[in-house]
Amino acid sequence: MWYYIYGDVMKKPELLAPAGSFDSLIAAIEAGCDAVYLSGTMFGARKFAANFNNEELIEAIKYAHKYKVKVYVTVNTLIYEDEVEEFLNYIDFLHRSNVDAVIMQDIGMMDLVRKTYPNLNIHASTQMHIHNLEGTKFMENLGLERVVLARETSYEDIKKIKENTNIQLEIFIHGALCMCYSGQCLMSSLIGGRSGNRGTCTQCCRLPYDLISDNKKVNKDKYLLSTKDLNSIDNLYKLLELNIDSLKIEGRMKSPEYVYQVVKIYRIIIDNYYLNKKVNIEDEVKKLQVIFNRKFTKGFLFNEENNNFINPYRPNHMGIEIGKVIDYKNGFAKVLLKDNLSLLDGIRIIDKSDNGFIVTKMFKNKKEVEKAFKNDVIEIKVDKVNINTIVVKTKDNELISEIKKEINSKKRKLSLNGKIIIHKNKPIHLIVYLDDKCIELDGDLVDSSINNPTTKEDVLKRFKKLGNTNFIFDNLDVEIDDDVFIRIYSLNELRRNMVEKLYEILLTKSNYKKQTYNIKLNEYKENLGFSVLINDIEDYNNIKNKNIKYIYLNKELYDKIDDSRKILKLDRVLLNHVPNDNECLLGELGSVYYYKKGFTDYSLNVVNSYSVAFLNSMGIKRVTLSYELNDYQIKNIINEFKKRYNMLPNLELIVSSYPEVMITKFNLVKYFNLKNNNNYLRDTYNNLFKIIENNNGMTIKFYKKIKLDSYQKYFDMGINTLRIHIEDKEDYKNI
Repeated sequence: MWYYIYGDVMKKPELLAPAGSFDSLIAAIEAGCDAVYLSGTMFGARKFAANFNNEELIEAIKYAHKYKVKVYVTVNTLIYEDEVEEFLNYIDFLHRSNVDAVIMQDIGMMDLVRKTYPNLNIHASTQMHIHNLEGTKFMENLGLERVVLARETSYEDIKKIKENTNIQLEIFIHGALCMCYSGQCLMSSLIGGRSGNRGTCTQCCRLPYDLISDNKKVNKDKYLLSTKDLNSIDNLYKLLELNIDSLKIEGRMKSPEYVYQVVKIYRIIIDNYYLNKKVNIEDEVKKLQVIFNRKFTKGFLFNEENNNFINPYRPNHMGIEIGKVIDYKNGFAKVLLKDNLSLLDGIRIIDKSDNGFIVTKMFKNKKEVEKAFKNDVIEIKVDKVNINTIVVKTKDNELISEIKKEINSKKRKLSLNGKIIIHKNKPIHLIVYLDDKCIELDGDLVDSSINNPTTKEDVLKRFKKLGNTNFIFDNLDVEIDDDVFIRIYSLNELRRNMVEKLYEILLTKSNYKKQTYNIKLNEYKENLGFSVLINDIEDYNNIKNKNIKYIYLNKELYDKIDDSRKILKLDRVLLNHVPNDNECLLGELGSVYYYKKGFTDYSLNVVNSYSVAFLNSMGIKRVTLSYELNDYQIKNIINEFKKRYNMLPNLELIVSSYPEVMITKFNLVKYFNLKNNNNYLRDTYNNLFKIIENNNGMTIKFYKKIKLDSYQKYFDMGINTLRIHIEDKEDYKNI
C-alpha cells in the first residue's frame, strides 16, 4: 500500500517478524506483522529453536497466507558436499509449498538454486556478510530479490546503498546482536565443534572473559563480548525516511509473548508515522523491558558510542527495577516497592548470588497478600541478601496472561470493500475488493415479495456476519429494489462462496519452475606449492629466499616490498574499494564484484564444489577453503568438482595459523582506553585469545595454532596451494 507523506509518495515498509514456533507465528500475525521468517528442521541458522517439520511448514505457510502475511524460510547455513542432494530436495519442497522466499548464506547453493529454480525468490542472508554497496550490487546483478544487510552497516551506508541500487534491502531494527560480523565467527566452531555457520552456535560471546593487558587484568565485570539488545524505537522515523523495504525483528529463540509485544510496538509506530501522528508508547516499551532485555543499544545503525554496545554485567534478561531491600531478618527480606508485584511474578535480587526466583508467597503488614503496589513494603522469604540491594522484575505474570489473551482473541482481519446488487428476477450480484484483487459472484434469482420484503438491513446483517473468518467489511453498499424477497439460505450461501473464493485467491500457487543447472568455468593448470601470509619486514627477510608461490601482504607491507610474488591482502570488512590492476586476496563479496579477478580468502566460507565453481565463473583464479572442513570433506569437494566439471579445481588450504575467530566493529581496546597492543581475552580455562586492533574495530585470534599434519597428503588430494601464516619462528621451518 502507498501513502502520501508531506507531498511525497512513500511505500510502507514490510514489518518482518521471527517465528521460532507455530505459537510465535500466530503471535506475530496477531501483532500486525507483514511477513515472518522461520526455519524447517534442516539448514537453518537457529537449530535450537522449536522450528517446523515439513507438515508444519505447509500449515504455517497456508495460515500466514490467509492473512496476507508472507513467509520466508531460512536455509542459511553452509552446505557440505554430501548434503547437496538433500538440500536441493528441500528447496524443491519449499518452492512447491508456496514459500515466498528462501534466505540463504551459502554462495554455491545460492547459485545452484537461482539457476535450478528461476522463479523462486532468494534473499541474501546477513550471514553472507554484505555490508557495502559493491556486495549489494553483486546480489542485484545475480537476480536475487533482497539483501539482508549486516547489522554493522551504518545509517549513512544504508542510505548510500539504497540510493545506488534497486534491489530490496532488509535491515535489523530490534533484538539480539552478534558481537562478530555475521558469517565471520569461528569461535564456537573451533572451541567446541559447533558452528554458527551451521546453526549450532554455543554463543561464546555470552560467556565470561577477562581482559589481560600487559599481563594485568583490567576488567571488573566479566561479560566483555555480550552485546546489549538492539532497539531502534527512538530512531525508527529516520529509517522510515530511507524507504527501506523490510524492517526485521530478531527473536526466533524468544517466547510468543516477546514476539507479540515487540511487533506490536513497531506496528504502532510505523502506522502512525504514515498517518503523520505521534504516539506515546512508554507503557508498551515498559512491557517489553519486563518480557526481555539485556539493556538496549542503538547499535551501529546510528553510530552508537563504543561504550554503549556491550552489557558486561550480565548476558541474560535484565528485567526492570521494582524496588530495593531495606532490611533482612530471620530469612525474610523487606522490600520497598517502586512498582507493582504479584504472585507468580519472577524477580531477581541483584547481589553476589544474583538470586532469581518466582514469587509464590509474600507478606504485607504480616498478612499474606496476592498483590502489592508502589510504595508498599513487603516481606519475601529468601537466602541472605544485603540491605540496599536492587530488586528487578524478570517476569510479569499478569502481563503474560494479558498478552496471551490478546493473541488468542484472533482480532486480525483483512479489510473488504464491496457492493451487492439486488434486482427483481435477476441473480444477486456481488462485487468484493480485497486490496487490488476483485471477485464477482452471482447468487440465486431474486423473487418478488408478497408479505415480508427483504431489506437493505437484512442483507447487511447477513453479509457482515463473517464470524471466525479472516475478513471484515470496511464498506458494503447495497443496491436493492423495493418489495424483493431473498431466502436467508441464499444470502448465507453467497457469503460462504465469497469467503471460499477469497481464501482461494490468498492461497494462489507459486509459479513453480525447475530447469537444469549449468555454469561456464575457466580451467587452471595444476601448480603445486606454498603461499605465506606475513606481518612484518623481518618475516619477509626470513622467507624471501624460499620456494614460495605467493606472499600475502597488508597494504603497508605491500608498498614497502618489491617482490614479483607479492599479493595484496584486502580487508574482509571494506567500505571503500580502490582501483587496483594487480591480483589481490579478496575477503568479502563486494571485492569479488568490484575487482572481478584475484584469489578469495577463507572468509568467503567455501565448503562445497558449487561455491568453488561459482567463484571460478566470476573470474576468481584460486579459492581458499573454509577452516570448518575436515579431510573427508576436502577430498569430497575435489572429487565432486572433477566429476561434475571434468577439470581440477584451483584450491588453497590454510595448513598452519592462529585463526581469526572474530572480527568486530566493537573495540575492547578503545572501550577500556588501553594504550598498548599486548592485549588478550582470557576464558575460564585460562586460554588466551590475542586481540588485534584494526581499522574497522578489532580481530580476536584463536588461543592455539591450528596446524594440519602431513602437507603432502593435501597435495595428493588435489590442493594446489598450501598456505602458512608466519606467526612464530617455527613457521619458517615448515616451508
